[in-house]
Amino acid sequence: MAEPAGGIGIALLRRHIGRHFERLRIQAGLTQDQAAARVELSKSTLIRMENGNDGVKFRDVQVRHMLEQYNASTTDREVLMALTAETRLGPRKSWWHDYTETSLPPWFAMYVSLEDSASVIQYWEQELVPGLLQTEAYAQRVMQVPPGLVDDAEAARRVQARLARQSLLTRPMAPRLEVAMCEAVLHRLTGMGPSIARGQLQHLLDLTQRVNIELRIVPWSSGMHGGVASGAFILLHFPHDPISGEPLEPPMAYSDSLTGAMYLTKPAEVHSYRLVWADVLNNALDPGASRSVITSFLEGLHSDGERHARMVQE
Repeated sequence: MAEPAGGIGIALLRRHIGRHFERLRIQAGLTQDQAAARVELSKSTLIRMENGNDGVKFRDVQVRHMLEQYNASTTDREVLMALTAETRLGPRKSWWHDYTETSLPPWFAMYVSLEDSASVIQYWEQELVPGLLQTEAYAQRVMQVPPGLVDDAEAARRVQARLARQSLLTRPMAPRLEVAMCEAVLHRLTGMGPSIARGQLQHLLDLTQRVNIELRIVPWSSGMHGGVASGAFILLHFPHDPISGEPLEPPMAYSDSLTGAMYLTKPAEVHSYRLVWADVLNNALDPGASRSVITSFLEGLHSDGERHARMVQE
């Protein structure tokens, strides 16, 4: 059988395999305790396997035994033998492996592994330029607030992790990134100093030239909309299994705070955020008009700079 998961992130593949095993266990009428005893694994190992934990090894003999005990169909056996073999093909290190133990908060490490596997990323932001679109100077400034939260060395490591994270936008088979930002983000930029603001605004304009990135501004004049109530969030959509044609992972909504995060996967939860996303887009400027707004902010900074220079000379 041809490799079924070429180009699919291993983290996502493991979660997909785990969901397959969970479905087969339930179809066999087994609880996790019963299944663990039957397949000769500890319950904790079985749970980690069904959760797609990165530390679980899918050994060929063990997989065959589980499939037999679950009375898996021929199709399910072929699919899972192929998928689990994919996890043993050797290391294919994603960028975030270098940072998960040092510079990414534990609650965020899971997110970046999923983001790395997404096919479409939809990002609503009210206050900050999204991390995937930040310049180094802007990211450095963000890491400085509030003062004392992290030391200088840790802040520098987090900035480098953030910049490395952006590589997913330029890799082969890069995901599509759709960003909607409140106009407040641009106004807040002007208070970060002209150098940081000009660099970030120009970077946003450059990014809008990429075919896989769409950036839209939601003006203050739009008034009340769903994004005001929801706060910032991200919707992740995942690729489809080339064998079954089904999504490898259901869409997921993600929202974080200073010290934690929410991973929302229940259909009703995700549906709510998709409604908000649609409402945000209904109130957003189109990509061309959004680019014009960003250009106007950049030109305003240049005008202010020239005016200041003349005043100094006089």
